[in-house]
Amino acid sequence: DALEHLVISVFLYLIVCLCLYRWIFRPVTLSLRSQRFPERHRRILLVSAHPDDECMFFGPTILSLCRRRDCQVYLLCLSIGDHEQKGHLRREELFRSCQILNMRPENITIMNITELPDDPSVEWKVGTIASQIEQMVDALEIQALITFDRDGVSQHPNHSAIYYAASSLCLAGMMPNDCKFYTLESTNLLRKYMLVFDLPITFLLSRSWFVLRWCDRKIVVKAMHQHRSQLLWFRKLYILFSRYMVMNSLRELNVPDIELEMQLDDS
Repeated sequence: DALEHLVISVFLYLIVCLCLYRWIFRPVTLSLRSQRFPERHRRILLVSAHPDDECMFFGPTILSLCRRRDCQVYLLCLSIGDHEQKGHLRREELFRSCQILNMRPENITIMNITELPDDPSVEWKVGTIASQIEQMVDALEIQALITFDRDGVSQHPNHSAIYYAASSLCLAGMMPNDCKFYTLESTNLLRKYMLVFDLPITFLLSRSWFVLRWCDRKIVVKAMHQHRSQLLWFRKLYILFSRYMVMNSLRELNVPDIELEMQLDDS
C-alpha cells in the first residue's frame, strides 16, 4: 500500500508540474509568471568563471534579459578555459554561444589573467576577481550584478570564488548604491536534475526567476552545443535533465544576508 501511494503521489506531482508549466505561458499569465525580475534594472553584468558557464548555468537568465527592451546585458568571463590548452578554441565557442543567446559581441569581456587559471586545484585570488568586477561595474554603470552563489551550482571552487569576491565588494561598501547583487541559486542534486518538474518548488522558495518555453530551451541547448570541446558524455546528460537549461532562480543579497552567510562559513 505504501508503495502504491508513493507511485500515485509522484504521478500526481508530475501532472501538476506539467499543467503549471503550460499555465504560466498562457497569454493572460505570461508577463506575470514566466519571469520575475525587476524591470528597473537596465544595465546588467553577469560574471562567470569559464566559457560554457553562460549557457550551462545562466542560459535562461541571459536569453530572457537580452529580449527585454532597453536592457543592456554584459558578460565578464574571468578565464579563457585554458585547462587543456584549448583557450583560443574555447574563446571562439563562447562568442558563438553568446550570439545564439542574443548577446552583443561588444558586451562580452573574457579575461586571461595568470592569477585566475582554469584549474579547480588553484585557489583564485578574491582580490583579483573583486578588482575586475569593480572596474566593470563602475565603467558600465551597472545596476544589477549577477553571478554564482557560494556553492557555485556545481561546487566548483572557481565559481564560489566569484561569489566571495562580489560579496567582499558589498561588505566594503565599494558597490554603487543603485547596483543590486543577485546570485544564481544552487539546489540539491535531486532538484538540479528535475528539469521542469522543479517548477513548484522554485515558485515556492524563490523570489526571482526566469522560466523558458520549451522552444526557447532549445535555443539554450543550441548555445551549449557551440562548446563542442566540452561536450563529454556527462555534459550531454546534464543538457537533457538539468533545470538550469530551462529555469534560473535568483536571490537578491544585501549586506546582512552576506554577513550571515559568512558567519555560516566560519561555524
